[in-house]
Amino acid sequence: MTKSIKIPDCYYPKEPAFVTPSGQTPNHSIYLSNLDDQRFLRFSIKYLYLYKRSVGVDSLQASLSKVLEEFYPLAGRLKASSFDAEKLELQCNGEGALFAEGFANISVDEFLEASLRPNISWKKLLYKVDDKSFVNIPPLVIQVTHLRCGGMILCTAISHCICDGIGTAQFLHSWAHITTKPNTALPVSPFHGRHMLKPRNPPQISSSHPEFTHPASQGTVSALLTQFLQCQQLVPVSATFTASQILQIKKLCIPSLKCTSFEALAAHVWRSWAMALDLPPSHKVKLLFSVNARSKLEPRLPMGFYGNGFVLACAETVVEQLVRSNRHYSVKLVKEAKENVNDEMVRSVIDILEERKMKPDLSASLVISQWSKLGLEDLDFGVGRPLHMGPLSSEIYCIFLPVVEDFHAFTVLMSVPEKAAENFEKFLKAY
Repeated sequence: MTKSIKIPDCYYPKEPAFVTPSGQTPNHSIYLSNLDDQRFLRFSIKYLYLYKRSVGVDSLQASLSKVLEEFYPLAGRLKASSFDAEKLELQCNGEGALFAEGFANISVDEFLEASLRPNISWKKLLYKVDDKSFVNIPPLVIQVTHLRCGGMILCTAISHCICDGIGTAQFLHSWAHITTKPNTALPVSPFHGRHMLKPRNPPQISSSHPEFTHPASQGTVSALLTQFLQCQQLVPVSATFTASQILQIKKLCIPSLKCTSFEALAAHVWRSWAMALDLPPSHKVKLLFSVNARSKLEPRLPMGFYGNGFVLACAETVVEQLVRSNRHYSVKLVKEAKENVNDEMVRSVIDILEERKMKPDLSASLVISQWSKLGLEDLDFGVGRPLHMGPLSSEIYCIFLPVVEDFHAFTVLMSVPEKAAENFEKFLKAY
């Protein structure tokens, strides 16, 4: 596996500052829907961008200040709801986004040599806010790191309780737009309300929701698997699939089944993961993956909605069937899981979260988050598109990343236990 580069310590010439909206913004609280307020989303989505040339910090801060007039909730703060201490709400108070400027003794070319797999040292590229409570961390934290060669690394941390992947892409492109065209309106204005995602009264749970259900019959095995995942050192594994390679994977689906590149690749990664972990044949495993619900709802969510507008689709089967069956079997499971996402299913998810405060079943599940097809790799602040775009760190959930300058390719990245890493990479590439 390709080695990942270690980042030297960053030098900060001055203390980070808060960038506030350039004009007056509303001062009020915003309701967070049950999709926003899920416990497993209480973290920040951390992006890393590498550019050949730096953008002036004054210019970036000025455009950020201006775009925060439109995206003013990102300049606010999370807090416990006054009606329910377990629920969060967003106080729009204009306190601002935290912005840090650093310098690192590394070049663009050195970073590109081994940029496919993050390592723990990459966390130096994002200023750490020392607070034990996620709620107290500003929803938007940014660091610009100037490199020895004149290049730049831009890292952003955006609260997942406020934005999903589509929403973060919308904000970042709006910021880039204002940076390059400061006197023009945004192509799409943000829609801040979440009221259309309120639960029904009374709640109406109409689906079985396997994404939240823990199989009672395999509790001991699931506990052993959880212990296996937690006790071993995790190793990032990365593999890039071109359009022609994905087509080869699709051809393994016999009889042929019309499917998207995501569906075919998700089924392949799920099967490779189960084989690499060497799970018991009778053990039930799940694939959880995000599905954009904006167009599934009736009426659909307004254009510019940047909150959490996704739900987790769930495919499930036993290991033996997953690894021994023709690819038609696993692809069909993924397709059916995606097709199950409709208005009623989404409303039922919102209602079950209201009534039971449930968390996704991660005991024997592969979770896929799709960062591709969002335009994240096209972010241009006036110095061209990034040379690299990806996460700041590799996690145990799987990310489908965009490939710069190849819209039809995917990079698969996730961390697995060290003993399973070599096999996982081998199975990913064996098709």
